[in-house]
Amino acid sequence: MGASQVSTRATTGQRAAAGTADYLDQRTGVGTAVKGFARKIFPDHWSFLLGEIALYSFVILILSGFFLTMFFVPSMTLIVYEGPLAAMNGVEMSEAFASTLDLSFEVTGGLLMRQIHHWAALLFMAAIVTHMMRVFFTGAFRKPREINWVVGFVLMILGLAAGFTGYSLPDDVLSGNGLRITDGVVKSIPVVGSYMSYFIFGGEFPGEHIIPRLFTLHILLIPGLILALIGLHLFLVVLHKHTHFPGPGRTQRNVVGFPLFPVYVAKAGGFFFIVFGVLALMAGTMTINPVWNYGPYDPSPVAAGAQPDWYMLFLEGGLRLMPGATEFVIAGYTLSLNVLIPAVVIPGLLFTALAAYPFIEAFATGDKREHHLLDRPRNAPVRTGIGVAILTAFFILLLAGANDLIATHFAMSLNDITYIFRVLFFVAPVVAFWATKRLCLGLQRKDRELVLHGHETGRIVRFADGEYIEVHKPLDEYERWIRVQHEPRRPLEILPEHDERGVRRKGYHRDALRARVSRFFYEDRIEPVTPAELAAAHSHGEHDALEGRPSSDGVPAEIASGPSVDARDR
Repeated sequence: MGASQVSTRATTGQRAAAGTADYLDQRTGVGTAVKGFARKIFPDHWSFLLGEIALYSFVILILSGFFLTMFFVPSMTLIVYEGPLAAMNGVEMSEAFASTLDLSFEVTGGLLMRQIHHWAALLFMAAIVTHMMRVFFTGAFRKPREINWVVGFVLMILGLAAGFTGYSLPDDVLSGNGLRITDGVVKSIPVVGSYMSYFIFGGEFPGEHIIPRLFTLHILLIPGLILALIGLHLFLVVLHKHTHFPGPGRTQRNVVGFPLFPVYVAKAGGFFFIVFGVLALMAGTMTINPVWNYGPYDPSPVAAGAQPDWYMLFLEGGLRLMPGATEFVIAGYTLSLNVLIPAVVIPGLLFTALAAYPFIEAFATGDKREHHLLDRPRNAPVRTGIGVAILTAFFILLLAGANDLIATHFAMSLNDITYIFRVLFFVAPVVAFWATKRLCLGLQRKDRELVLHGHETGRIVRFADGEYIEVHKPLDEYERWIRVQHEPRRPLEILPEHDERGVRRKGYHRDALRARVSRFFYEDRIEPVTPAELAAAHSHGEHDALEGRPSSDGVPAEIASGPSVDARDR
């Protein structure tokens, strides 16, 4: 009887679910979309999880931020603190800072949620940057994904904005110093800088409006834009189908992997809880942003160790490296190049170049085909070199932003460290580009050797006539395919400047510029092994006559039918 009742309940639930699904499908057509999306194929490679980490971190940011919003007071009204933190009792502070202390010491679970939120923000930016690095180095931004690259780039900029606005809300000494630097950067912009500063702060710095304005941006405008762009980003991923790494059976027209349902639904759900668990563990065991140690904002204290979060540290490093004697007074107006160049001009140029890179490379190649197979970084030496050079410059700026900590921890001269980083900022990226490019070309040469001659085994065979031959192990089909599947990239050839009638050809200057850019990218190259070269290498040439000859140690030369025999090292 009990089993019958259970069966009846299950049948009723199934009917209710089926009826609801049928109701929605008849009115919205959602069944077709769900069916197609559930069958969407995704490749199974660990690097694709980087984007998922960013997505899950943002979900955790939304959930924890909702909790914090209910207790945080975005006001700069001054009050005298009276609470459980004895060290702060009787101290005048803003309501924003006081509510942050209340969140940390009075609200149940408040400190844990604060730290989950902060760690999730750091992981969100780290995942975005790492995901963009994967896309850049593998060429996943090529047609038809140029727009999606720009969407991802804008998401990164919005992530920086979300981190900065959230970091500034507690109104403590560190966040106040960051806002003061921001005010100086805005005022360094010629002509409009002072007006922009008044508009942002509602008067002279710091004013009484900046915290409420940052709060509105942080919880409403920026998250809304991020949500919209994440939706657009995922829509474009589904529309264009997923990229995949090269391998046997993988082409520009297919995707090798597993369907979204049920494989990736289960994987994604489990992975979300792994990310959430790791962040909760970090928040519960590692303190971050202890504002009670800094105190409320006061412009007078200046101490070592005042750094922003890592994703904004490159701006701090640029400001610290720029020489101070670069101010000019023109017609009564001060032009502060020591702030304008490192904080506005250089980041603006670098970010613009990064956003436009897919179009620059497409201009250099003249390639208008769709690409769904990813590149091995070694097969794009210039692109890989550019990426490593950018990362090198970024890493130097990170270190420069902590030059005071390096000086105090290692008992070094702060001035000497600054001078060294100034030189490295210009020299190290060039060296990194050159070394990475040469390394990629060397790896391509190694791939050619492996395809043509196989793996060295270290086994030497001696024939009766005294000849020594090293035994090489041929590559299997998968290894060989990985190393020969890429297309050769060569500099573009352009038509002559004048036609057969001696008339200057229209568009020649544009073509000449494209040719110069193309030579920069592809003049130094290693051609992949052709089928003819592979066939010639596997025929063993003159060594076919050696088959059947006994060696002096009794090993017959028929080993060529197993591991290949190579006489290059005789």
